[in-house]
Amino acid sequence: MTEPSTPLALKASTGIQGFDEMTGGGLPRSRITVVLGSAGAGKTVFALQTLVCGATEHHEPGIFVAFEEDTRRIMENAHSFGWDLPALERDRLFFLDAYVSPTVTVAGDFDLEGILAQVGEQARALGATRIVFDGIDVLLSLLDGPVVRRREVYRLYEWLAQRDFTALLTVKAEGPNLLADPEYQFLPFMADAVVMLTHDMRERVSVRSVRVVKYRGSGFSENEYPLTITSSGIEVATYGRAELQYPVSREKLSTGVPRLDAMLGDGWFRGSSILITGVPGTAKTTLAGTFADRCCRGGERVMFLSFDEPADQIVRNLSSVGLDLGRWVSEGVLDLWSLRSETRSVEEHLIDIKRRIEKSGATVVIVDPLSALAKAGGEVAAVDASLRLLDFAKSRGITALCTSLQSGNDPVMEASSLNVSTIADTWLHLAYRIRGGERNRSLTVIKSRGMAHSNQVRELVLSGEGITLSDVYSAGGEVLMGTARWEKEEEMRREAEAAERETRRRRAEMEASAAAVRARMEQLARELDGLEAEREALAADAEAQAHARREAMDTIGVLRRGDADAPPAHAGAEP
Repeated sequence: MTEPSTPLALKASTGIQGFDEMTGGGLPRSRITVVLGSAGAGKTVFALQTLVCGATEHHEPGIFVAFEEDTRRIMENAHSFGWDLPALERDRLFFLDAYVSPTVTVAGDFDLEGILAQVGEQARALGATRIVFDGIDVLLSLLDGPVVRRREVYRLYEWLAQRDFTALLTVKAEGPNLLADPEYQFLPFMADAVVMLTHDMRERVSVRSVRVVKYRGSGFSENEYPLTITSSGIEVATYGRAELQYPVSREKLSTGVPRLDAMLGDGWFRGSSILITGVPGTAKTTLAGTFADRCCRGGERVMFLSFDEPADQIVRNLSSVGLDLGRWVSEGVLDLWSLRSETRSVEEHLIDIKRRIEKSGATVVIVDPLSALAKAGGEVAAVDASLRLLDFAKSRGITALCTSLQSGNDPVMEASSLNVSTIADTWLHLAYRIRGGERNRSLTVIKSRGMAHSNQVRELVLSGEGITLSDVYSAGGEVLMGTARWEKEEEMRREAEAAERETRRRRAEMEASAAAVRARMEQLARELDGLEAEREALAADAEAQAHARREAMDTIGVLRRGDADAPPAHAGAEP
């Protein structure tokens, strides 16, 4: 968005949200601005809103000169925007009904002198600084020939320039190029600023837009922006400042599915944008509802907008997977609402969503599906609105989860539908896998900025307990899910049980063998002990026998007196 290159004191605020951002402050003060537009583009509302803003917010009285419709109707119409024109008319605004009858023009006596004299007198009395000539084309069409038209327009320009009014001239122009209308193509060259409003039908949806074509002495945004007439006047949808500056948080929010939290490393970041893509029936809404339920449990305020189902139907359907969103609606922490996307333009939807977010104070926003916006004015408008919605959420630190419908299972195809995947921080893709007559759901984390995440495919299983994610198996290059996964799990379970039984059998055999060995070892030990005892007894017996033999030999030796020094065999006895 354009930064102010001209002091704001030299600009007059229009009070139109978004337009003052485009021009860096508003219309050129004390200069002339031409507002070109087709029928119903919002020219009168644009001019009137600028006058009301000056009168109510900047103490700048103004004058409205109506050439196309009477001022009574204009004031009645303005009432629908909440502008109390009768009250302002007492001292800050003046409305001049300048409708001119064609019979006066035919007579050839008409010029602007009389009208300008009356306007000048009222301007002095009121102290007006802003002035609007609405429907100047009606006046010019009644004048006789291009020369007379140019003469009166120059008369008007000179009159305005001498009085330093901040002036708006609204002109109706038709055709694909409003600036090329031969009747009024000289007007832009005379004006200091030119604003072009368009009103088209795109895919049977009304779409308005605004573009600043010219702005002398100031920078401005040259792009075309969507314009919406709301209950409070005109709003222009812009992106805000050109710099990308968002609050960044390291806090994680749980997804509500424990195994998905594990895949993402404890959930996704607060304030991030999450996109869930998938074909119909892949549980996008259930995953979004699970996240909403988890956030409500954690004390977050959640806004959940559905373009597919009524709110009560969502509550009923999600109760089948154990989610009680009705409880949170009753407690006022969940703002659950539904809209038909085809009933209004995408810009009107965007404005409604923003207001609802601000009113509810939501910290978490869920839109299901975001791709439905494509039905409200075409894919280009939907892409633009989607990007601005995510930008709006990020700028306020709001966590935004959006689902997007796809026509195929290839996640790459999402890039050709809304393109929001390029700016989403986390992108989950849900798909069907058909095998063996079964259709099963899978979940993949395509990307998740700023965190390590699993690259594994998980099977998403719905039950009365909610969402669970199961590991999948690959066999022969094919991912197994559903019954095939169950059969594989059964096969692996049986193999594990068989392996365990074999282990137990072998363990028992080895324990028995060890016991036998220990028994044999104990027997051998006992035998060894017996042998040792027998050996010791034998040795002792041998020693005793040897001792006895020695004693016997000694005795014999004594008896035989074999040795000289041997004592007598029977000392004191008879030899």
